[in-house]
Amino acid sequence: MNKTDFLTLADYNRDEIDHLIDLAIKIKAEVKAGKFEPRCANKVLGMVFHKPSLRTRLSFEVGMHQLGGHAIYISDREIGFGKRESIHDIGKVMSRYLDAIMIRTFHQSDVADLARAAEIPIINGLTDLTHPCQVLSDLLTIKENDIPLDGIKVAYLGDGNNMVHSWLNAVRSYDIDFWFGGPEGYDPNTDLFEAIQMEGRGQARITRSASEAVAGAHVIYTDTWTSMGQEEEAAKRREVFPPFQLNEKLLALADSKAVVMHCLPAHRGEEITDEVMDGPQSIVFDQAENRLHAQKAILVHAIGSR
Repeated sequence: MNKTDFLTLADYNRDEIDHLIDLAIKIKAEVKAGKFEPRCANKVLGMVFHKPSLRTRLSFEVGMHQLGGHAIYISDREIGFGKRESIHDIGKVMSRYLDAIMIRTFHQSDVADLARAAEIPIINGLTDLTHPCQVLSDLLTIKENDIPLDGIKVAYLGDGNNMVHSWLNAVRSYDIDFWFGGPEGYDPNTDLFEAIQMEGRGQARITRSASEAVAGAHVIYTDTWTSMGQEEEAAKRREVFPPFQLNEKLLALADSKAVVMHCLPAHRGEEITDEVMDGPQSIVFDQAENRLHAQKAILVHAIGSR
């Protein structure tokens, strides 16, 4: 049985990612015009959550509703993922009830195991390693702001987390000059970074200077310094990350038309200041909205009628 999983952007080529972005733009325009095409009529999405969520749950649940389908929220307490029941058996059983599964969890390997067992599409709503839904919506948001997806400099400030890894996967397909600026000891996955250097259409660099990372950048991106599951490190991280805070002084070094992005939730006053977060160059809340439209494109691509 052929199925369309969405586990990482590395699994998609340039044409396929462009198709998803264009489909999201089309669906978004229809919604803004008051048209809701039932492309997923009578389809049911199971949403498995091992981590708390605002945007992921709302965007997938609202998205399925707008597409004429249904979404069911499933917490780990109900299924005991890999404990009460094996991932293999969970995938087999859920395949008999649902049309697709979105999972937001910790380990990328668990998502891969579920995809191998399930006979229906699996969508990665977030893992500790990657967050492909977010970066797809980011690419959509950048394109909407008339910034080309090739030939631009993207500066990422902070921790080398799942967001950085997903941006690196985007560099496989797009001619992006990606600069990661962060303190020593908090770099992105070494194997992935080196693979991008060898295989990427764009290029990736690491710097310990926030100013160097941001200089002339067209897109400046940041995220919380402490991700879910790292709470015990929060105090230490607040000591080493302040030089990479995105503030007005740093923003002034970027291209005059640069846009500011943050995947949220934001710890205002830490990785980003209020002045920048709410300033005229911020497109943060456009990003948040576009999670809805980008994920509808993923759903239509996986289980809908285009």
